[in-house]
Amino acid sequence: MPTDPALLSILVCPVTRTRLIYDEKAQELISDVAGLAYPIRNGIPIMLVTEARVINKETDTSAPH
Repeated sequence: MPTDPALLSILVCPVTRTRLIYDEKAQELISDVAGLAYPIRNGIPIMLVTEARVINKETDTSAPH
């Protein structure tokens, strides 16, 4: 299920309140500032910190930098 681009444009990281980067391939919203990747399941962004994946910018190649 595709994610609504209008929705993606208004979402921010719930931790830092900063802009998110949409990784279409991984189906995640990336917060570079927080170092978190929020999953998108069935077209719905899951904006819970407990569901987010911690990203390591030095070794993670799946997220755009």
